[in-house]
Amino acid sequence: MPVLITLAAYAVISLIAFVLYFADKKKAQKNKWRIKEATLLGFGFFGGAVGALLAMKIFRHKTKHWYFWAVNILGLIWQIALTVFLFIKY
Repeated sequence: MPVLITLAAYAVISLIAFVLYFADKKKAQKNKWRIKEATLLGFGFFGGAVGALLAMKIFRHKTKHWYFWAVNILGLIWQIALTVFLFIKY
C-alpha cells in the first residue's frame, strides 16, 4: 500500500510540475511574469521529476540550463530509489 500511495503522490506532483513548465513556457513566449526557477526545480526534485523532464522535452523549455537537468535527474533517481525501497520493505 505505501508504494501505491507514493506512486499516486508522484503522479499528482508530476502533473503539477508539467503544468507549471507549460505555463512558464507560454509566459516566456509572451514576455510576461514568469514562474520562479526555484518553484520549477522544487516540484521536479520533490516528487515531480517525471513530469518536469517530460515537460522539458515536449515544450523544449529550460533544456539549456544544466542545473535543470541535474536537479530533475537527481530527483528521479531518489524517487525511483524510494519506490524500490518501499516495494522491497512492504
